[in-house]
Amino acid sequence: MKCAFCGIVERGELVVFEDAVSIAFLDHRPLFPGHCLLIPREHRETLADLPAALVGPLFANAQLVARAVEMAMEAEGTFVAINNRVSQSVPHLHIHIVPRRRKDGLRGFFWPRQAYPDDETMLRVQEAVRGAVDQLRR
Repeated sequence: MKCAFCGIVERGELVVFEDAVSIAFLDHRPLFPGHCLLIPREHRETLADLPAALVGPLFANAQLVARAVEMAMEAEGTFVAINNRVSQSVPHLHIHIVPRRRKDGLRGFFWPRQAYPDDETMLRVQEAVRGAVDQLRR
Protein backbone atom coordinates (compact mmCIF):
# COMPACT_ATOMS: atom_id res chain seq x y z
CA MET A 1 0.00 0.00 0.00
CA LYS A 2 1.36 3.39 -1.00
CA CYS A 3 2.01 6.11 1.57
CA ALA A 4 -0.76 8.73 1.58
CA PHE A 5 1.76 11.58 1.69
CA CYS A 6 3.83 10.13 -1.16
CA GLY A 7 0.58 10.21 -3.16
CA ILE A 8 0.17 13.89 -2.34
CA VAL A 9 3.73 14.51 -3.57
CA GLU A 10 2.80 12.82 -6.87
CA ARG A 11 -0.55 14.59 -7.28
CA GLY A 12 0.45 17.98 -5.87
CA GLU A 13 -2.75 18.41 -3.84
CA LEU A 14 -3.31 21.61 -1.82
CA VAL A 15 0.36 22.58 -2.19
CA VAL A 16 1.48 25.86 -0.65
CA PHE A 17 5.25 25.40 -1.12
CA GLU A 18 7.60 23.02 -2.88
CA ASP A 19 11.23 22.68 -3.80
CA ALA A 20 13.62 19.83 -4.53
CA VAL A 21 13.78 18.78 -0.86
CA SER A 22 10.25 19.14 0.45
CA ILE A 23 6.64 20.00 -0.16
CA ALA A 24 4.09 21.73 2.10
CA PHE A 25 0.35 21.36 1.76
CA LEU A 26 -2.77 22.19 3.71
CA ASP A 27 -3.80 19.64 6.33
CA HIS A 28 -7.22 18.28 5.31
CA ARG A 29 -8.31 18.25 8.98
CA PRO A 30 -6.69 21.42 10.34
CA LEU A 31 -6.54 22.59 13.92
CA PHE A 32 -7.11 26.06 12.42
CA PRO A 33 -7.34 27.32 8.82
CA GLY A 34 -3.83 27.58 7.42
CA HIS A 35 -2.54 24.48 9.26
CA CYS A 36 0.07 23.02 6.90
CA LEU A 37 2.17 19.89 6.78
CA LEU A 38 5.73 20.05 5.46
CA ILE A 39 7.20 16.71 4.34
CA PRO A 40 10.40 15.57 2.68
CA ARG A 41 9.71 14.55 -0.93
CA GLU A 42 11.60 11.30 -0.37
CA HIS A 43 9.74 8.91 1.92
CA ARG A 44 11.23 8.93 5.42
CA GLU A 45 9.18 7.62 8.32
CA THR A 46 10.66 9.64 11.19
CA LEU A 47 13.07 12.47 11.87
CA ALA A 48 15.70 9.89 12.82
CA ASP A 49 15.39 8.42 9.30
CA LEU A 50 16.11 11.74 7.58
CA PRO A 51 19.67 11.98 6.19
CA ALA A 52 21.73 14.59 8.03
CA ALA A 53 22.27 16.52 4.79
CA LEU A 54 18.50 17.14 4.51
CA VAL A 55 17.89 18.29 8.09
CA GLY A 56 19.09 21.88 7.49
CA PRO A 57 17.25 22.38 4.19
CA LEU A 58 14.03 20.86 5.57
CA PHE A 59 14.05 23.09 8.64
CA ALA A 60 14.93 26.17 6.58
CA ASN A 61 11.77 25.37 4.60
CA ALA A 62 9.83 24.92 7.87
CA GLN A 63 10.98 28.40 8.88
CA LEU A 64 9.84 29.84 5.55
CA VAL A 65 6.45 28.14 5.67
CA ALA A 66 5.93 29.19 9.30
CA ARG A 67 6.57 32.82 8.37
CA ALA A 68 4.25 32.51 5.37
CA VAL A 69 1.46 30.97 7.46
CA GLU A 70 1.75 33.78 10.02
CA MET A 71 1.62 36.38 7.28
CA ALA A 72 -1.17 34.82 5.23
CA MET A 73 -3.38 34.01 8.21
CA GLU A 74 -2.54 37.24 10.06
CA ALA A 75 -1.54 35.02 12.98
CA GLU A 76 0.36 36.12 16.06
CA GLY A 77 2.63 33.08 15.85
CA THR A 78 2.80 29.41 14.92
CA PHE A 79 3.03 26.04 16.61
CA VAL A 80 5.59 23.82 14.87
CA ALA A 81 5.64 20.14 15.83
CA ILE A 82 6.66 16.64 14.78
CA ASN A 83 5.40 13.30 16.03
CA ASN A 84 7.68 10.29 15.64
CA ARG A 85 5.69 7.05 15.49
CA VAL A 86 3.41 7.73 18.52
CA SER A 87 0.47 9.87 17.32
CA GLN A 88 1.94 9.89 13.81
CA SER A 89 -1.19 9.23 11.76
CA VAL A 90 0.73 8.82 8.48
CA PRO A 91 4.13 7.04 8.68
CA HIS A 92 5.92 9.72 6.63
CA LEU A 93 7.88 12.41 8.44
CA HIS A 94 5.77 15.56 8.60
CA ILE A 95 6.11 18.88 10.35
CA HIS A 96 2.88 20.51 11.51
CA ILE A 97 2.85 24.28 11.06
CA VAL A 98 -0.21 25.70 12.79
CA PRO A 99 -1.19 29.38 12.96
CA ARG A 100 -1.70 30.56 16.55
CA ARG A 101 -3.41 33.45 18.27
CA ARG A 102 -3.61 34.26 21.94
CA LYS A 103 -6.60 32.59 23.57
CA ASP A 104 -7.22 30.37 20.50
CA GLY A 105 -8.10 27.41 22.71
CA LEU A 106 -4.99 25.25 22.28
CA ARG A 107 -3.38 24.39 25.57
CA GLY A 108 0.34 23.77 25.92
CA PHE A 109 1.42 20.74 23.97
CA PHE A 110 -2.11 19.29 23.86
CA TRP A 111 -1.55 17.08 26.91
CA PRO A 112 -1.03 17.62 30.64
CA ARG A 113 2.50 18.44 31.69
CA GLN A 114 4.00 16.95 34.82
CA ALA A 115 6.80 18.23 37.03
CA TYR A 116 9.59 15.89 38.09
CA PRO A 117 8.81 14.48 41.53
CA ASP A 118 12.17 15.73 42.87
CA ASP A 119 15.55 17.11 41.81
CA GLU A 120 17.21 13.69 42.09
CA THR A 121 14.85 12.21 39.48
CA MET A 122 15.42 15.18 37.18
CA LEU A 123 19.22 14.77 37.49
CA ARG A 124 18.97 11.00 36.74
CA VAL A 125 16.98 11.76 33.59
CA GLN A 126 19.47 14.46 32.60
CA GLU A 127 22.36 12.02 33.00
CA ALA A 128 20.56 9.27 31.04
CA VAL A 129 19.88 11.60 28.10
CA ARG A 130 23.43 12.99 28.17
CA GLY A 131 24.79 9.43 28.14
CA ALA A 132 22.61 8.52 25.16
CA VAL A 133 23.80 11.63 23.30
CA ASP A 134 27.43 10.67 23.98
CA GLN A 135 26.80 7.13 22.67
CA LEU A 136 25.15 8.40 19.51
CA ARG A 137 27.95 10.86 18.80
CA ARG A 138 30.60 8.11 18.80
